[in-house]
Amino acid sequence: MTSKTSRELSQTEENQQDRRGRRIALSCRLFFFGDDDFEGEAKVLDVSTNGCSVESSIDVTIGMILKLSLFLPDFKWPLRVDQAMVRWIDGKQFGLEFTSIRLAQRERLRGLIMKARL
Repeated sequence: MTSKTSRELSQTEENQQDRRGRRIALSCRLFFFGDDDFEGEAKVLDVSTNGCSVESSIDVTIGMILKLSLFLPDFKWPLRVDQAMVRWIDGKQFGLEFTSIRLAQRERLRGLIMKARL
């Protein structure tokens, strides 16, 4: 395990602070898929309409582009994100920004977040 420099730590903290939208704590499964048959599973820690933070034993890199399937508690079928970018990494946790998500999927996510806030 490598130790982080103070510059890397402050960069991670900045990236984690640069979050938009309401964020709710949520625990569910997420499958991710990348280029060259790269795939993995993660546990969602929190989610917003613009992204989520997850924990996984699979190594990713900042800037990596992934497709996602989130198994939210509101439906039996997963919510699909066409494109998400890894924005920050802290140990086994990392943040994903939803860079391409269909309107119906974003609305489903927004509805879930609004219900959780009531």
